[in-house]
Amino acid sequence: MCEAGRIKHHLRHNLARPACTIIITGFQAEGTLGRKLVNGAAEVRIFGIPVPVRAQIYTIGGFSAHADQRGLLDWRGRFKRPPHATYVARGEAGIAETFAGAIRERLKWRAVEVPRQGMSVSM
Repeated sequence: MCEAGRIKHHLRHNLARPACTIIITGFQAEGTLGRKLVNGAAEVRIFGIPVPVRAQIYTIGGFSAHADQRGLLDWRGRFKRPPHATYVARGEAGIAETFAGAIRERLKWRAVEVPRQGMSVSM
């Protein structure tokens, strides 16, 4: 997501350099610095400082360490009985709702919810 750590320093010092190339290898959530770069922002703010984007930005898909929807449904489908409640708390809102619907429809689980953004889920 390019939101913390050394990457912000690397980007701060290299985004403005046309000779640099930035390769993004994973999903970038909405509203993050990484997503802004993937979406082609001409300028971003890092540490409150405007930084022009002159470096080449490339994305490479397929490096995610997470299962996709099908893999997650297959895994859940092997449960002997559904859990008391299932919370889909990852991904963007629309995608999370779609995945929750797939769990309800394909697995016939009733207690599947997507918490509102900013809410914590207590177990």
